[in-house]
Amino acid sequence: MKKTGITVFLVVLTVIIGGVMGIEFLSERPGRQPDNPFALQMDSLIAVNPDLILYKEVRNLKLDMEDPLGISRVGNMLAVTGAQRLIVLDLAGKLLKNIALDADPFCVKATADRFYIGTYKKVVVLDQEGKMVSTWNNLYENSIVTSIDVYGDKVFVADAGKRLVYRFDTSGIKELEFDGKTGVEGSHGFIVPSPNFDLAIDQTGDFWVVNPGKHELENFSFEGRLRGWWGGPTAGIKGFSGCCNPAHFTFLPDGNFVTSEKGVVRIKVYKPSGELFGVVASSAAFAGEQHAPDLATDEQGRIYALDMEKRMIRVFEKK
Repeated sequence: MKKTGITVFLVVLTVIIGGVMGIEFLSERPGRQPDNPFALQMDSLIAVNPDLILYKEVRNLKLDMEDPLGISRVGNMLAVTGAQRLIVLDLAGKLLKNIALDADPFCVKATADRFYIGTYKKVVVLDQEGKMVSTWNNLYENSIVTSIDVYGDKVFVADAGKRLVYRFDTSGIKELEFDGKTGVEGSHGFIVPSPNFDLAIDQTGDFWVVNPGKHELENFSFEGRLRGWWGGPTAGIKGFSGCCNPAHFTFLPDGNFVTSEKGVVRIKVYKPSGELFGVVASSAAFAGEQHAPDLATDEQGRIYALDMEKRMIRVFEKK
């Protein structure tokens, strides 16, 4: 009798455990789970008040190019790099030049007489006809040049691989390199977790560098001395969130910043103080997973956003 009782008890216990496990299994099936009170609610982070969207998309310029990565404007020309190519278009999208390169470029800076192209470990300089002027090989083994800007006879280069900024003269002589550290204890300098490291100089000569890991735009002297900054990690439309943002930025003629972000892809305009001025394009304009578009502007305040997935330049004007 004892053995029979134990057997019955074990059978009943097995049925009970099986029932509990079955209920638990069913409750964990998709669509049946209870709400997770700790789940990140992205809707509130990406939602944009329509009144904040101050720009409209007015046209697209299609690109016959694989993997476009960098854009720059000079005069009435747009220069775009990608897949061992440099192409030059007019502002209406007409192809003017198609130049083969011997390296995969990350970025381009067009000036009145030169194209400065950033690649792994070097900067390539071409004249306006696309002929080689020089190659600057005085970087490092793991350098990745992700941004270039020129002011007068100074060329500034961002190296995401080494987390450094360089100052060259226009002949390619390296005059300075700096890591963004202030000399204050605890200063981390440039935090660059991925190849998103941008710099630009505004019309007055103010020199700005993104510190992407800190979600900041930092203002430096041409000697590499930190003078100020704005930004910081902030949820919602007014700031920068995610990893390595802003990914790209440039300036409008009035001195306002234009920024683009990765992760939750969007384009925004900020006042020089760092206050949000308005939105150019919300994440709704970028369906699916996309890279942050590289940016250029013109004297009329138009914004040219390089859509890498759609292989086009999307042109925005203020409403």
